[in-house]
Formats: sequence, structure tokens, C-alpha cells
Amino acid sequence: MQEFFIAVFIIVATVALYLVMAKVYVRFSYPILIPVLTTTIFVILLLLTFHVSYDEYMIGGKWINSLLGPAVVALAYPLYKQREMLVKYSVPIIGGVFVGLFAGMISGLVFAEVFGIDRSLILSIIPKSITTPVAIQIATGLGGVPSMTVVFVMIAGFSGVILGPLLLKWIRIKSSLGKGIALGSASHALGTSKAFEYGELTVSMSSVSMTLSAVLGSVFGPIVVWLFQV
Repeated sequence: MQEFFIAVFIIVATVALYLVMAKVYVRFSYPILIPVLTTTIFVILLLLTFHVSYDEYMIGGKWINSLLGPAVVALAYPLYKQREMLVKYSVPIIGGVFVGLFAGMISGLVFAEVFGIDRSLILSIIPKSITTPVAIQIATGLGGVPSMTVVFVMIAGFSGVILGPLLLKWIRIKSSLGKGIALGSASHALGTSKAFEYGELTVSMSSVSMTLSAVLGSVFGPIVVWLFQV
């Protein structure tokens, strides 16, 4: 019974904190203030301040975490509504996702090699641009450390959401198609959440890009490891 009340308290506190951070983001709209990032930082600070362990937090946190799968599946709705656009632009979508996925894997591999990172961490960083549930499975299959993969996936997501809009503006990418492909293939679910700010078509492109990245990543992950003999 005690665990039940702890779980309820953690869920309510986390959701309430997220809603507050969402209002702050709407008010100021700075990329660094995206609710997922600010909520994560505040949760970590609260856990450290009150000496709450990760395991204790996950008594309730695991229920929030379990919603990740259904949230990803829910993205199929805008995808269905834009199905005609997907068929019409299937070639640039698939091409863009392939280039984005391959660039994400290779860039992570190159930086890891340059800084002399341990092999297990290199294998953990390769699927960083793929949505968390799939990235964990890919990292496990490659021999990486799943917990570290989650960290790298979050870093890729946050950096893409914060720096992505600036980069898109700098290189003058104005089309909804281009923005969606970029955000979905580089920053998975977090990028797709950012895509909501650009409209339904961008969300649809981001959603399909994230999905294709997950499918193609499962195939190309082992190939990249084999090609570069990691």
C-alpha cells in the first residue's frame, strides 16, 4: 500500500511539474526551455536535494515510462491523415531518412573513435538517433550498454530540438517536408514533439521519419559495425 501512495505522488508531482514547465515554454518560447528538458533537470535536482534514489523514483516513474510506447503509436493518426502526401513524396522521404540515419550513426562512431571511447560505449552510441525502445534493442543486439544508449538518445533528442530550429533557419529549410524529415530522423520522439509547432504536415513527416529510422536502423546498425570493424 505504501508503494502505491509513493507511485501516485511521484506521478502527480512529475506531471504537475511538466505542466508548469509547458506554460513557461509557451510564455517565453526559448528552445532551451522545452518542457521535457526543463522537467528532467528539475526532477534530477529534486531527487538530489531530497536524497531520493533512482529506484525509489521509478516506483512511480515506471508507469510514466510505460506510456512511451502508446505515445509513439498515437503518432500514426496524423500519419494516416497525410497518407496521400506520404505516397506523393515517398522518394525524398526515404532518401532523406536514409541519409539522416546513416549520418547520425557515422558521426557518433567517428566522434567516439576520436576521443578513444570504450568499444561497448561506441556500440551504445550508434543507435542514438533512433527512438528509445528500438534503440535499446539495437544496442543490446550489438553488444552495447542499453542504459548508456538511453542517455545518448536523450542527448541526441535534446540537442536536435534545441539546435535543430536554428540550423534549419541557417540553411534556409522552409518546407514542412524538410523540417519534418530532419527532426524525426535526427531527434526521434523529441524532434516529433517539436514538429507540432510547425503544423500537422511537419508532424506527419517527422513521425514517418522516426518510424523509418527505427526500421532501417535495425538493419543498418549491424552493417555499420561490420563495415567499420568496431
